[in-house]
Amino acid sequence: MKRVYVCDIKDVSESTVLVKGWVHKIHELSTVSFVHLRDKTGIVQLVMDKENSKKLRLEMCIEAIGEKIVNEKAPGGLELDTKEITIIGDVFYEKLPFEINGFKQKVALEKQLDYRGLSLRRPKARAVFRIQEEITDAFKSFLRSQRFSEIHTPKLISSSTEGGSEMFTVDYFGRRAFLAQSPQFYKQMMVGAGFERVFEIAPAYRAELHGTWRHLSEYISLDVEVGFIKDETDIMDLEEDFLNYLYSALRKNCERELAMYNIELPETIKIPRIPLAEAHNILLEKYNKKSPIGNIDAAGEVLISQYVKETYNCDFVFLTEYPVAKRPMYAMPDSTNPSLTRSFDLIFKGLEITTGGQRIHNYEMLKANITKFGLDPEDFNFYLETFKYGMPPHGGFAIGLERLTLKILDLENIREATLLPRDLKRLEP
Repeated sequence: MKRVYVCDIKDVSESTVLVKGWVHKIHELSTVSFVHLRDKTGIVQLVMDKENSKKLRLEMCIEAIGEKIVNEKAPGGLELDTKEITIIGDVFYEKLPFEINGFKQKVALEKQLDYRGLSLRRPKARAVFRIQEEITDAFKSFLRSQRFSEIHTPKLISSSTEGGSEMFTVDYFGRRAFLAQSPQFYKQMMVGAGFERVFEIAPAYRAELHGTWRHLSEYISLDVEVGFIKDETDIMDLEEDFLNYLYSALRKNCERELAMYNIELPETIKIPRIPLAEAHNILLEKYNKKSPIGNIDAAGEVLISQYVKETYNCDFVFLTEYPVAKRPMYAMPDSTNPSLTRSFDLIFKGLEITTGGQRIHNYEMLKANITKFGLDPEDFNFYLETFKYGMPPHGGFAIGLERLTLKILDLENIREATLLPRDLKRLEP
C-alpha cells in the first residue's frame, strides 16, 4: 500500500489509507484512544483501542493503516479508524526537553536552538520554513519569467567586495582567503560576460560583532544583477514587482501557514521612494530624532516605517540617494550631484532588508573610484578586467532571506527564521 500524506487524505479515492509520521498527542478514554499523527503536511486523528495506544510514546515514528471516517471535530474534518499500527522509529528519552504539541510553558529560544532537531517538529516552527521555501520558489520563478539566469559563484574569495573588515578569514593552502560577504563582483562580471540578467540564492558571511535580534553571521542572500538599465529606478521597479508576485504566491500557496501567525497580506504593494535627506528631515521634525550623517540607524528605520505606514499605508519604503562616502566603491555617483549615489535601501516594517542600486560600468571611472576609496586597483584586476570590453549600464540588489521571512511573519528574532543559526556565540548544532 502506498503512503498518503495527511494533506492528501481527503482527496484520495481509497477508503483505507496508509499514513506515516510522528505521535503528536495521545488522548486516552475508558475504552478507546485518540492519537494525533503528524507528518510534514499536517495532523490526522487515529482512533484505536486503548491496548494499542499504551505502547506509544510522544514523538515515536509510526505507520498506521486506517479507514477514513468523517468527523468535523477532528483535525482536518476526518479521522482514521485504525486497523494496523507499527512502530518504525522508537524513542529513547525519559522526558522530552519541552512539549512539541502545545508549548504550554514558554520555552526560551536558546533552548529551542539547542534542540533544533526537535523544536522544528512543532508545526508553527515548521511553518516559518514553508514560507521561506515559497519565497525562494517565487524568487526563482519570477526572475526566470523575466529572462534571468541562475548562477552559482564562489564563496571562497581573495579580496573583500565591500571594502570592509568584517570578514571571516580562511587558510587557503597557505594563502589568506575570505568567506564572501556577497557575490557582488561575480554577478557584475556575469552581466558583462553576456548573461545580462542573473540571480543567485546562496549563503553570505558577515563577521559582525553584533548579537542582536536582527544579526546573523551566516545568512541566505537573494541576489540580482541586471544589465542594460536606465538607472536605479529600474532596479526598484523590479524589486517591487517581485514583492507583489511573492505576496500573491504566499496568499495562494501558504494560507494555512500565514493563518498560524495571523498574517493578512495586502493585495497590492506600491512602495514610496524617499530620499535619505528627506527622511532625515521627517525624523527630526516629526519625532525629534537625529540620524547619523549619511545613514539611518535602527531606531530611525522603525520611525520612518511608522511614518510611511501612517502616510502611505505601506509596510515598505525605499530610501534613496545615499552619500558616496557611505556606499561601496562600485556605487554609481549621481551625475547631477556627485556627492550622492544612485543607490537605495528597502526598509520593511522597521528593518532594512535590501541594499541595491546602479553600479559604475565605465572602466576608467571604476578604477579611479577604487583608488579614491584607498584601495589598490591591482588587487581587483580579476574584477576590473571585464569592464575593459564593453560593460553595459547595470545594477542590482540583495535581499536577506531571513530578514524578509522575519518581517512577513512578524517574528521576534531572526534566528526563528534560520534553520541552524550561526551568530556570535553559536557554532552548533
